[in-house]
Amino acid sequence: MAEFSPMMKHYFQIKEEYKDCIVFYRLGDFYEMFFEDAKTASRELEITLTRRDCGQEEKAPMCGVPYHAAEGYIAKLIEKGYKVAICEQLEDPKSAKGIVKRDVVRVVTPGTVIEANMLDEKKNNYIMSIYKKGIYFGLAVCDVTTGTFLSTKIEMDNNFVHVLDELAKYNPAEIIVNKMLFTCRQEIDEIKLRFQTYVNCFEEEMFNYNADNLLQNYTIVNDNEKEIENINENDICVPAINGLLNYLNQTQKIKLEHINLIKIYSTTQYMSLNCTARRNLELTEKMNDKTKKGTLLWVLDKTYTSMGGRLLRKWINEPLINIAQINKRLNSVEELKNNLIFRGDIIDSLKCIYDIERLVGKIAYGNTNARDLIALKNSLKQLPALKKVLAVSKSELLQNLYISLDELTDIYNLIEKAITEEPPITITEGGIIKLGYNAEIDELKNATIEGKNWLIQLETTEKETTGIKNLKVGFNKIFGYFFEVTKSYLNLVPERYIRKQTLANCERYITKELNELESKILGAEEKVVDLEYKLFLEIRTKIASNIERLQKASNIVSIVDVLVSFAIVAEDLNYTKPIVDNSGIINIKDGRHPVIEKMLPTGSFIQNDTYLDKQNDRLSIITGPNMAGKSTYMRQVALITLMAQIRKFCTCKQSKYWSCR
Repeated sequence: MAEFSPMMKHYFQIKEEYKDCIVFYRLGDFYEMFFEDAKTASRELEITLTRRDCGQEEKAPMCGVPYHAAEGYIAKLIEKGYKVAICEQLEDPKSAKGIVKRDVVRVVTPGTVIEANMLDEKKNNYIMSIYKKGIYFGLAVCDVTTGTFLSTKIEMDNNFVHVLDELAKYNPAEIIVNKMLFTCRQEIDEIKLRFQTYVNCFEEEMFNYNADNLLQNYTIVNDNEKEIENINENDICVPAINGLLNYLNQTQKIKLEHINLIKIYSTTQYMSLNCTARRNLELTEKMNDKTKKGTLLWVLDKTYTSMGGRLLRKWINEPLINIAQINKRLNSVEELKNNLIFRGDIIDSLKCIYDIERLVGKIAYGNTNARDLIALKNSLKQLPALKKVLAVSKSELLQNLYISLDELTDIYNLIEKAITEEPPITITEGGIIKLGYNAEIDELKNATIEGKNWLIQLETTEKETTGIKNLKVGFNKIFGYFFEVTKSYLNLVPERYIRKQTLANCERYITKELNELESKILGAEEKVVDLEYKLFLEIRTKIASNIERLQKASNIVSIVDVLVSFAIVAEDLNYTKPIVDNSGIINIKDGRHPVIEKMLPTGSFIQNDTYLDKQNDRLSIITGPNMAGKSTYMRQVALITLMAQIRKFCTCKQSKYWSCR
């Protein structure tokens, strides 16, 4: 039996290592898929299935997609729950001896997508690891686009129920689990049924208890943002964290520098909301169609930045129970609501800020282009103005944000000095670096410009010398520079002209002098492109060394954006600042359901009161016929209480709450 071709043998080696993935195997300008991968991709992507000679009598099933359009095809496969291993050419085919060296540079999974066109800009894309040991669970969750990394443990009664509650909070796109959990089919089936997410069993040895590596390479903090210097070697959070980090290292193939802070939180830090409560209250998505319209998030989201939109969603999913923190944020919202000019000045800055958080993620991945850096520069340009505005704030929280905000002028100045305002999309074509940033580039660019002047002068001289009035200098990638002479003047062509190409109406020639000019011009152009590429990588590396500063600034911008959003909604919808204390009383006057009120004509919703306390009125009995509004009333009280605890003004004339779990 004939052997497979060398290229196909290499493909099988790659496929053996990535059995659970569809392998995108780079061949020239295409990513090709073979055998079962090709059949699957052809069916799911609705592309033509062809065949390719593979050294056997029967040709191999094959299909392919253009490399420059691969993102869209990968997005479709990820959406359908597949994983894609991208196998790239690691050397120039022109200089390669034998088959071109190739290897997998990244595995794209539902939870590790970083491409903007595959993501909701105002929603985190989480990947979660769950480690089960006996009846206890360790959880770790990460958004690789932003570098957010969190962990907690479940060691209480009804542990699996609490795991489901955490899953409902994050709604991860992908979950990795250890063998003990994966073999518990009842629990795995429950997860898949409730969340329709991709669940993958990861190697057991990757879920290890090695805390030393974490302490050496990451900053680990607790609920109060205080650094944890020692971790109990039996802490069940540790294997969950290690499992997720090892999975990311295996799939992303690079050290993710923007994942530098790990927060280990307690589930008792926030108001307890189980799966049923989240679903029925429709906090961030509708029960029936999973859309945003008609949810509490839809009512409250007036954020101007993607970062703020994601933080708002997080705050809604994690209402605080710390009274001091709640009131700090309520006071800042009150200041923003009451001071229209102050709020307007902040909004002017927010409108011009791009998604710094995800731009930082792209920088960490090393796939940032020059246009991304211009977007970052334009965002950083707003920080000094934002800081200046915050300087006049009175509330404690806004003052703390003002003090903490780094203006990042050094990074802004670097990009401003180095990168052209309208660079090309690719970073290998030149046209990226500004004149004045690098002396060598300036010299080479001047040589290129001067060379083109030499060509104009040479063309003029040759016209005069030969008498060929319509002689002109042309260029193409195959022949380089040439003189073009129409057939009516061929009798005037001198002997020193060397014929290069014959066309229907003209002849093309070269001369020794023209070849010398070509070498100078093209040599300078090639050097400029190479040097600009190297300098761009250096600039990107310098910016990458400031990732933590960029992340902190983006977090401050996000908080300001959410507080402004709350203030806008409070003013537009006539919301009231609640009193939040530990009195044990819920007292609502003229309450309204925030979502239903907005969906009805103005003034249509009938206001109502609620009173509950811990001593004598712990329970109210609501009666009435079907469709009388009983469930609406109950949801209204729940939503108003929740709004108070996410630091939000409420839909009522007067309200008082105690912070509860």
